[in-house]
Amino acid sequence: MDIRGVFIEDTFAEAFGMRGTRLIITACNERWAREAALKLTGFATSVIACKCEAAIEREVPAAETPDGRPGIAVLLFTMDSDSLGKRLVERIGQTVLTCPTTACFDGLPELPDRLGAGKAIRVFGDRFQISKVIGGQRYWRIPVMEGEFLLSETFGMQKKGIGGGNFLLLGESADATLEAAEAAVAAIAGTPNVILPFPGGIVRSGSKVGASYKGMIASTNDAYCPTVRPIAKSALPDGVNSVLEIVLDGLDFESISRAMRAGITAACRPGIRAISAGNYGGKLGPHHFHLRTIMEGA
Repeated sequence: MDIRGVFIEDTFAEAFGMRGTRLIITACNERWAREAALKLTGFATSVIACKCEAAIEREVPAAETPDGRPGIAVLLFTMDSDSLGKRLVERIGQTVLTCPTTACFDGLPELPDRLGAGKAIRVFGDRFQISKVIGGQRYWRIPVMEGEFLLSETFGMQKKGIGGGNFLLLGESADATLEAAEAAVAAIAGTPNVILPFPGGIVRSGSKVGASYKGMIASTNDAYCPTVRPIAKSALPDGVNSVLEIVLDGLDFESISRAMRAGITAACRPGIRAISAGNYGGKLGPHHFHLRTIMEGA
């Protein structure tokens, strides 16, 4: 398959099951909602070292938020239900509760599986907190020095979330590859149910499972490192001198497929020789995103 002169390899991205949730953070204006969201999603690129993966999903207009104020939607993923609840309490408590004018609402109210993050955080009110039930949802009002912090008692949990969707951009130069990756990120931005958890949505240090050093569970993906091509078993075609990866997490398979199609389409531009994907031979992750199938729209 060839798209505007870029070869789409006949391969697939191998992804894993994750637990996910959505938060709607609101504030007096977009600036403060975003401040809280950026802090909440800080140091959350990979579960390998960060214990969770999180990023901003999209801006939410005031007309769509529970309290009629500007909002930011955040998605957060972990490998299991218990750790998702813990990360939610930690990150809301340290980054949203503390931020001026913010409130925090459940972004998946329709899901039956619930995380009691608000119920845990309410005790910060030291028995001065009060609750209200509105539309069948319980909210807590916690007194703070500024006034009060409003948050949902529980948050919906998607048990069928997916982490590790990906594609690799194989470019002729570092500049051309970065430009293509930036175009892919821009095309994916705002796609519902999907986040790009790495800095700017781009990964330069893709990894493989295992290492030659004891105790390392992952190490540099030397097969795609152009500088060690003479001494390592390389997967890079001739003319490829730089590789960047786009990693996607999402609430469902279809949303990630849609985002990958948009990103790959945007990345097919001069200076990119091929687009590939990372997998483990289909032995580890149950979710397989076949690049050519996705690009055919299936």
